[in-house]
Amino acid sequence: MLHQLAGLSFATNVLHMSFQNQIHPKVVRQVLLLLVVFVLGALLYRELHFMLGAFLGALALYMLLRMPMFYLVYTRHWKKSLSALLLLLLSLAVIVMPLAWVVSVLVQALKPLLADTTRLQHALHSIDKFLHDRYDIDVLSNDLMQKVPGVVANVGGSVVGATLSALTNLIIMYFLLYFMLIKGGEMERWVRSNLPLKHTNSNKLIKEVREVVISNTIGIPVLGAIQGLVAMIGYMMFGIESPVMWGVITGIASVIPFVGTMAAWVPLTILTFAKGDTSNGYWLLFWGLVVIGGSDNVFRFILQKYIADIHPIITVFGVIIGLNLFGFLGLIFGPLLISLFFMLVRIYYDEYVTEHHEEETNAEAG
Repeated sequence: MLHQLAGLSFATNVLHMSFQNQIHPKVVRQVLLLLVVFVLGALLYRELHFMLGAFLGALALYMLLRMPMFYLVYTRHWKKSLSALLLLLLSLAVIVMPLAWVVSVLVQALKPLLADTTRLQHALHSIDKFLHDRYDIDVLSNDLMQKVPGVVANVGGSVVGATLSALTNLIIMYFLLYFMLIKGGEMERWVRSNLPLKHTNSNKLIKEVREVVISNTIGIPVLGAIQGLVAMIGYMMFGIESPVMWGVITGIASVIPFVGTMAAWVPLTILTFAKGDTSNGYWLLFWGLVVIGGSDNVFRFILQKYIADIHPIITVFGVIIGLNLFGFLGLIFGPLLISLFFMLVRIYYDEYVTEHHEEETNAEAG
C-alpha cells in the first residue's frame, strides 16, 4: 500500500512539474502575433522602401510648416484642407522651383558634353599636362582619358534616371505631407503617448529632432546657395566660362564631406593656370581659399544664432552616414541619427542609471 502511495505521489509531482514547465498559451499567442507583425513589416518594407526618401522629405517639410499650419488653423481659424493646400503651394514656390532651376542649369550644361566630349577631354588633358610639367604629377592616364566619353554618357543617363525618380518621389512626398499637415496634432499626440520615456525626456527628444531637422533643412541649402553665389561672382570676374553653371556646381559641391567647394574651384584654378592665364589663376586661388572658404564660416556662425547649433563633426560624419543610407536626404537625416544617438544615451542615463542610483541612496538612507 505504501509502495502504491509513493508511486502515486511521484506521478503527481511529475505531472505538476510538466505543467509548470509548459509554455503558457498567452505567451505562445504573443510570440505568434509578434512573428506575424514582423513578417508583415518586412514584406511592407520590401515593397514600399522606395518611398522612404519621400517619407523623410515629407517629415522634414512638416517640421518646417507645422507652426504656420497651427497658426492658420488655430489662430486664424482657417480650414485645415485650405491651410494645407496654401502651405504646399508656398513650399513648391520656395523649395521646388529653385531646385528645378538648378536641375535645368545642369541639364543645359551637360547637353554639349553629351553631344561632343572632346572639349572635356581637352580640358582634362590641359590640367594633366600642366601638373606634369610644373609639379611632375601624373593624374590622368591614357586609359582614363579614353574612358571619358563612356563616363559622360553614363552620367547623362544617371541624370535622366535621377530626374524621373525625383519627380515620382516629389509627388509621393507632397501626398504624404498633405495628410501630415491635416493630421499633425493627432500624429504628434500619438508619438508623445507611445514613446516609452518620461514626459520630460519625450519633450527633449522631440525638440532635438525638430531642431536638427530644421537646422539642416534650412542651413545646408542656404549655405550652399551663398557659397555658390559668392563663387559665381568670382568666376564672372576672373574669366571662367559659364559662371552660372559653375556657381551651381560649387554650391552643390559644398555638401561633399571634407572636400566641399574645393571639388569645383580647384580644378577650375588649375585649368586657368594650364591655359597660361596666371593672373586670373592666382586671383581664383585667393578667391577660393579666402572668400568662398571664409563665407562658409561667417554665414554658418550667423545662422547658428537663429537655428540649432550643431557641432561640425556631427554634421560631417552625419552626412557621410546619411548619404549611404538615405541618398540626398541623408544631408538632413544623417546628422539627425548621430544627434539622436547621443540624446538617447543621455536619456537612458537619466531614465535608468540616475533613477536607480537615487533609489539605492533612498534605501540606504531609510
